[in-house]
Amino acid sequence: MTDVASIRPLLAVLVSAVAIPIILSLKGRPNVREGVTLTVAAAKFAIVASMVPGVLSGTVYVFSFGQFATGIQLALRADPLGILFAALASLLWIVTSFYSIGYMRGLDEHAQTRYFASFAASLASAVGVAFSANLLTLFVFYELLTVSTYPLVTHDETDEARAAGRKYLAYTFGGGVAVLGGTVLVFFLTGTTAFTPGGIEALATADPTLARAAFALLAAGFGVKAALMPVHSWLPDAMVAPTPVSGLLHAVAVVKSGVFGIARLVLDVYGTDLMSDLGVDLPLAAVAAFTLLTASVIALRQDNLKRRLAYSTISQLSYIVLGLALLEGDALVGGLLHIPAHAFMKLTLFFCAGAIHVETHTDDISDMAGIGKRMPLTMAAFGVAAAGMAGIPLVAGFVSKWYLVIGALEGGGLVFAAALLVSGVLNIAYFWPIVYQAYFESPEGHDEKPLVEAVLGGRSVRADGGDAETVDPATEEAAAGDDEVPEPQHVDHLGKHRENVEHHGGPPASGWDQRNWRGAESTWFMLGPILTAATLSLLLGVVPRGVVFLRIVETVVGNLPGVVL
Repeated sequence: MTDVASIRPLLAVLVSAVAIPIILSLKGRPNVREGVTLTVAAAKFAIVASMVPGVLSGTVYVFSFGQFATGIQLALRADPLGILFAALASLLWIVTSFYSIGYMRGLDEHAQTRYFASFAASLASAVGVAFSANLLTLFVFYELLTVSTYPLVTHDETDEARAAGRKYLAYTFGGGVAVLGGTVLVFFLTGTTAFTPGGIEALATADPTLARAAFALLAAGFGVKAALMPVHSWLPDAMVAPTPVSGLLHAVAVVKSGVFGIARLVLDVYGTDLMSDLGVDLPLAAVAAFTLLTASVIALRQDNLKRRLAYSTISQLSYIVLGLALLEGDALVGGLLHIPAHAFMKLTLFFCAGAIHVETHTDDISDMAGIGKRMPLTMAAFGVAAAGMAGIPLVAGFVSKWYLVIGALEGGGLVFAAALLVSGVLNIAYFWPIVYQAYFESPEGHDEKPLVEAVLGGRSVRADGGDAETVDPATEEAAAGDDEVPEPQHVDHLGKHRENVEHHGGPPASGWDQRNWRGAESTWFMLGPILTAATLSLLLGVVPRGVVFLRIVETVVGNLPGVVL
């Protein structure tokens, strides 16, 4: 690879950062504000995309802010791994910006200007993470991403949202401290924190105990945002955020920054050979396998659609970490390819959940029997993405999981291959009932879903997975007669009761009305992004090299010394 000094990595970060004050100044002009958002999103993607051909041909674009102390440099570096993450985030910001317009206006949400400004700040930070040239720069943008996404998590300003925000900060800042500690220890051992394909050479001759300690700190710190168990619980709670936030930031930018950090750690700090020599690969793989299976089982019990998607995300992120930890060529390809594959599919699923919420105020799966009649295009897109999540051929998830399973078998990891296959079955178990009941059941005649509603020991359970409280029948009857207090399912995504809305979740008394397949179910500001994300899922499954992401991934892995494809 050839390093070329260029301002383009900096411009890719700055273009959305500069847009923040402009967006804030347009509070009273929403059409112009959103026009600026879309223009900046397109410009950001264009800058990143302009570097893709050069990166694929071996050019690395570098920009340095200068050296601030001995060995301490802040620098940006657009290499193949960074381009993978930056291209994904910038592309999907365009899609999500259109969706956000339909979603935020459809719910007449407050503080929309703050929302769009925070989105711009978050994407600036995410691309900064992608193009970081060393651990120190990565740490800076990693923490900026936490700060910039906090207003989005707490957008509704309810007690529930603030509690979720405090938990988010506690977990992610705690992870940031671990990353900083690991960075300092790596610098102490090697005198550098610069990313090098195949790993920092001086680490191979460092004290093995300290090298393992540095790896543990960095893996734990990045593992927080990657939602590895047991530091995962912030993610389901963060689902109180508006659905576009859940979609892009909690299925693309925030959580992907965690797995991206682990990818840098494995590929460009330690390298596959040193990880194997130190014996840190197997513990990382074991944590990933445990997480992907356990989260899938927990997802079966979630009746709230966004919480089920959240636990699905926790499981799917661990596919990526497992692929990296297996240290084998095909497994590395599968893990890295699952970054865009999961992003396209999960963004589709979250967008569908948001459209269902905006149009029908329905959030619980148990209330969605027959909803395919009301929202045919939305549920068709949901079915496509769900099939991909389960690894069904012709959708993106099949390609990445095929590489993962083959890589696990080639590397002798039979147990890990089995874990991947079992998780695929669990994906079918918690996604298929949603699609089936949407099209083939009616609100009057749908059956119970015991995998969702039944628990071990026969105890009743709340939708959030806790034990149900014992309710006095008299109290329950009195509450049922109180028209002033909405039931839990009759509130919005953040617990806000919407005024002047007669229907508050589930099918109306007359049943779902029939909508055609030409877009009558919702606004095209929402349907367009849903269908775009679903189409990208199909394209990556049918022509993965044509969507360029597989070519980028193969370039990343092909540049690693000692790794054979």
